[in-house]
Amino acid sequence: MRDVTTEAEARALSADDFYRHLVARNRGLVSVEAQRAVRRTRVLVAGCGSIGGAAIEPLARIGFENLHLVDSGTYELNNLNRQRAWVRDIGENKAAVAARVIGEINPHARVSVTVDGITADNADAFVADADLIIDGVDVTTMSGLRAKLSLHEAALAHRRPLVTGWDLAGMLCAEHIDYRRERRVFGGAITSDDLDRLSVWESIVRIAPMRAMPSEMLAELADNLHDPDYGVPQLPEAAWQFGSLACHMAVRIAAGRPIPPRVGVDVHAITRPLRERVRDTVVRPVRYLRFARALGLASTVRATVPRPLLQFS
Repeated sequence: MRDVTTEAEARALSADDFYRHLVARNRGLVSVEAQRAVRRTRVLVAGCGSIGGAAIEPLARIGFENLHLVDSGTYELNNLNRQRAWVRDIGENKAAVAARVIGEINPHARVSVTVDGITADNADAFVADADLIIDGVDVTTMSGLRAKLSLHEAALAHRRPLVTGWDLAGMLCAEHIDYRRERRVFGGAITSDDLDRLSVWESIVRIAPMRAMPSEMLAELADNLHDPDYGVPQLPEAAWQFGSLACHMAVRIAAGRPIPPRVGVDVHAITRPLRERVRDTVVRPVRYLRFARALGLASTVRATVPRPLLQFS
């Protein structure tokens, strides 16, 4: 296969020839069978901001070319510290920008865009038309939580595998919820009815990987939890990790290969010298207590007791 060295040559190729060149360097690490599965897999990316947006470009580059991108948000300047956008994209819809990026990587990709976001009304239809769900729906508002729960309820109803993630300080924790086998939304941690009685942070504690929460994030949240104008800090080294993890997870799912339910990478932790790692281990329990105190006793109970006991909390 000869090299293609100009844009004109690339654009003159048929869809199949273009794809062969695009994925040529995957050979040896992605099997022929896996690459075929990747090409035919329909991917729904719900939420195209921090983590969802980080996954889109790697998915396109590894060879996924049937994608539905859903996001109601537009880029703001404060997004540019971690999200795959430029100053020219401020004010533009995130899903629409991502679709343009995919088109620049693979002009033969089949990309659809929905700018209304995930809702209880559209989640079922979107999930039914997908083979794999990438969940990047924001959870910092009650409307976002309800959208995320609707997405997971649809994934459960249609038995679709789902990959989601949490960027926490320097930590990215990617989660695979295989609703082909799982019989409860978020493993039974929460239901849409619970959102009527739980606050945003109570709900987040129920579904977030709290055991993986970096201690510096616990301290940050404890200091700011009750500030109504507080925006949870997010960093590129965490958010972008989701692109790598979700891309590889998606390939394995498409190929029918098993993956663990949770994978975490904390770039801050692995780059700390030994002294700082020891100190972090010592202060972590104290910071958990500070976070629980900031959340409040009643809220901590509602957020952490098993769901069947919620009615008594």
